[in-house]
Amino acid sequence: MFAKIEEIEAHYTELEADLGRPEVIRDQKTYQTYAKERSALAPIVKSFREFKSLQGEIQDNRLLLEDPDADIRHLAREEIDALGTRLSHVERELKILLIPKNPNDDKNILLEIRAGTGGEEAALFAADLFRMYSRYAELKGWKTEILSQHLTGIGGIKEIIVLVEGERVFSRLKYESGVHRVQRVPETETQGRIHTSAVTVAILPEAEEIDVEIDPEDLRIDVYRSSGPGGQHVNKTSSAVRITHLPSGLVVTCQDEKSQHKNKAKAMKVLRSRLLDMETSEQQSKISEERRIMVGSGDRSERIRTYNFPQARVTDHRIGLTLYKLETLLQGELDLVVDPLITHFQTELLKKANGN
Repeated sequence: MFAKIEEIEAHYTELEADLGRPEVIRDQKTYQTYAKERSALAPIVKSFREFKSLQGEIQDNRLLLEDPDADIRHLAREEIDALGTRLSHVERELKILLIPKNPNDDKNILLEIRAGTGGEEAALFAADLFRMYSRYAELKGWKTEILSQHLTGIGGIKEIIVLVEGERVFSRLKYESGVHRVQRVPETETQGRIHTSAVTVAILPEAEEIDVEIDPEDLRIDVYRSSGPGGQHVNKTSSAVRITHLPSGLVVTCQDEKSQHKNKAKAMKVLRSRLLDMETSEQQSKISEERRIMVGSGDRSERIRTYNFPQARVTDHRIGLTLYKLETLLQGELDLVVDPLITHFQTELLKKANGN
């Protein structure tokens, strides 16, 4: 492992030198390529240099264990213990940094939320989840844009598709895909009975045109008038767009904009991302071990989390995590579950890398 990291450090040093060369500075495309590569390697190099520094400090303190002064020997032993703990942490950090990254980790995402079983109560909870993710995005400094939405009459959401743009959005939210179950007493329930409803969340990496090639001949495009709940701008012109991808059978509709051109552009963005997700899922299904590790990431029917309102409890079933901070989570403090999920799956990948 360390031989590999030394090669990375040497390449990092070369990149730093290259970025100072006048010819590279003048060539903005090359400069940006080098700068991006250096930025990607920087966390590994930083941790490796700290690792070497800690090893040196431990070695210096071991020499002090031979000192005739008992107090100095005692301090040296304490320092070695503290440095050893930090060294173990940095070593694990290095192993995680060397795990091959998901190629989509740096991508923006399409967040799709759909009400499932539970009727209007499921639609209301879908709206709660949309607010939760929107607040989380705001806390992270990410930008959100609604691409499509179908609302109910009392503030619920049947379906919403949102583009979330920012730094490493997919890497933070990729484990949110799956079925989110809610247990609570609906406002319309007169006898105080707890109802169980479900909402499906899908996290799709945003696909660029270069990621997915779409033959125009494979598309059937229909236009029609916006209508019904969710048609934000119901009008008399045929501005709504339905795109059918004939080879896959995927159908995408968009009617939120007054402009047919804008609706078509949004629908194509959704279609590209769904096609990329299909392609990725097919590749993952061929690698059963990876699919086992990434529990729920490609299986929309997987129940991943339960939100119990009477107990103010949130349970993530994949890692056995239970928190009694439901309201805090719904206010956007999603790192309460995101961080443990990332740690868990990184540990699983480390075990796999080590052959365990």
